[in-house]
Amino acid sequence: MNIGIRPVETDDDIEAWRQVRIAVLPNERASTVEEIRRAETPEQLMLLAEADGELLGSGTAGRSDIGGHGFVMPRVLPDKRRRGVGTALLTRLAEHVESLGFARAGSNLDDPGSLEFAHRFGFTEHDRQVEQVREVGANETPPVIPDGVEVVSLAEHPELFARVYHELAVEAIADFAVTPKLEISFEDWQREWVTWPEGSFIALHGDEIVGCASLIRDHDRPERAEHGLTAVRRDWRGRGLAKALKQQTIVWAAVNGLAELYTWTQTGNEGMRTVNERLGYYRRSTSITVRGDIPLR
Repeated sequence: MNIGIRPVETDDDIEAWRQVRIAVLPNERASTVEEIRRAETPEQLMLLAEADGELLGSGTAGRSDIGGHGFVMPRVLPDKRRRGVGTALLTRLAEHVESLGFARAGSNLDDPGSLEFAHRFGFTEHDRQVEQVREVGANETPPVIPDGVEVVSLAEHPELFARVYHELAVEAIADFAVTPKLEISFEDWQREWVTWPEGSFIALHGDEIVGCASLIRDHDRPERAEHGLTAVRRDWRGRGLAKALKQQTIVWAAVNGLAELYTWTQTGNEGMRTVNERLGYYRRSTSITVRGDIPLR
C-alpha cells in the first residue's frame, strides 16, 4: 500500500482529521473545526494519512504543556491498522518535534496494541489517567454552598475568565500531579481551555475567586459534556467547595437535558477521584501517558 502523508490545510481536511479522532476515541469529545482553528500555533503540525484517496489515519504534534517536551499523536482508523500507517505518521510527527528542538516527546493511548506499538519506538509508560463517568438524572440534588461563598455563572460574568486564570488556575495547574510541571501561558488558556460559559461556575468570597468548575460542550454528541477545570484555592480546600461546585454543574446539566458527564483525573489526584466517586461517578476507561526520546529509537 502506497501511504501518502500530507499536512492538514483546509477546513475539509480538519473535518477529516476530526473524524479519525472520533472513530479512535468515541468516548471523548472532539474539538470543532472552529476550536481547532482558534488553537492553531506555528509550532503545531496536523497530518492526514491516505492511500488512493482513502482516509487511513491522522496525526498531530507540537509543543506539549509539559515543560521541555513535545508531543506526538498518531491515530489510525481501527480497520486500517498493522499496515505501516502508524509508523509513517509517527516518523513525520517525531521529525517535526525534533525540528522544534525537543529531545523528549509524550503521547496518550488507551489499548494494549497501541502500548506495544509505542514500546517498539522506545516510549515507556509514565502516568495514567482514569476516566470517571456519571449519568445525569432528571432531578439532581442542589449543592450546599459553604457560608460566605457566592457561586456565579461564567456566562453572566465573562469578565471573570481572565481572573480565573491569574488568581486560581495558575495555582491549581502548579498542583497537578504531573512531572515535569505543566507550562500553560495565558495565551494557551485563551486558545485551548475551552469552556461552556453557561455550564461553568465561579465561587466568590467577597471579590476573591476561591473556586471554579466548568463543562465543555460536545457538539457532536449534545447529550453529554466533559468536565473542564475544577479547582479550589489552596486555603479553601477541605471545606466541601469542590464537591459543591461539581454538584452545581451536575444540576445545571440535569436542567438542560444532558444525560452524561465525564472527567479525567491523573494518578496522584486521589482527592478529586474520591469527590467524584461520592457524587456517583464510576470508572469507564484508562488513558496511559507514554514518553520517549527524540529522534526515535
